[in-house]
Amino acid sequence: MSAKAEIGWKTRAPDGARREVYARRVGGEWLFFVRQRRFEAWQPLPQPLAADWQRLLEAVERRVNRRLLRPEEAESVRRRLREAYPEAPATGTPATGS
Repeated sequence: MSAKAEIGWKTRAPDGARREVYARRVGGEWLFFVRQRRFEAWQPLPQPLAADWQRLLEAVERRVNRRLLRPEEAESVRRRLREAYPEAPATGTPATGS
């Protein structure tokens, strides 16, 4: 059985509007989607914010700690965050195998 490959959260857009974001792992890549209201269609988010990557990293690390994802997943997200936003701190803590 595989772990759920979708992680979602609610946040505020830079303009202050409420939004829902979810990330889906497809073929080794994380794809982000966004919507403003509950019954609206999900729209692809081609350039996720650094805060979105950080929220994803935190969620992936929680799943690694619960052994729902492999530790390599957290490192992969951390690497993508550093590539896309070198100035943004990788807020997650490295997961240990204990």
